Amino acid sequence: MGSDTFLDAVARIDAAHADDPARVTVNGRAMARELHYADCMSAWLLRLRPDAPEALRLAVRAQHLRRWEVPRASYPEGRAGYHKWRTDLMRKHAALAGELLTAAGYGEEVVARTRSLIEKRALRSDPDAQALEDAACLVFLELDYAEFVAKHDDDDKILGILRKTWSKMSDAARSLATTVPLVGRGAELLARALEGE
Repeated sequence: MGSDTFLDAVARIDAAHADDPARVTVNGRAMARELHYADCMSAWLLRLRPDAPEALRLAVRAQHLRRWEVPRASYPEGRAGYHKWRTDLMRKHAALAGELLTAAGYGEEVVARTRSLIEKRALRSDPDAQALEDAACLVFLELDYAEFVAKHDDDDKILGILRKTWSKMSDAARSLATTVPLVGRGAELLARALEGE
């Protein structure tokens, strides 16, 4: 699926993900949670954009690099704290991805493009940035949504988050989102969030 440089870069990215102390079991095998996240991101991108350029495939794979090192709790509560945390994380992920891609042998053009995508600099005007956002939204629905619903009693808050997530997605991603198996309250809330769409 790519050049030796691409495969080397992915191996370096995955080695960084493998250090995640949080573990999940996938098909009976324990693995680092962020490595599983990266696998899911890559799988959704393949469905969205099978022809995706290398920089996009690398950005999708690297967008959560060493995320566990900067916990949400290390920032103030509230919307401003959350946005600061997210912005700082994107910059950290992009910088680390740049280092790993450079070490794998990529030149400045691919490194800069990958970093730009991870930082989501042109989300609405760049189809590649939109594809990365689409993959992230689909992974949220696939991996995190059920747990999020279980932890929160406030239906209005969940409905708001679902509507914001839906508004960030392209039509192609929205179509794929309907294939994510959801059950119980999570499925009901998504149906309510999309009433009138």
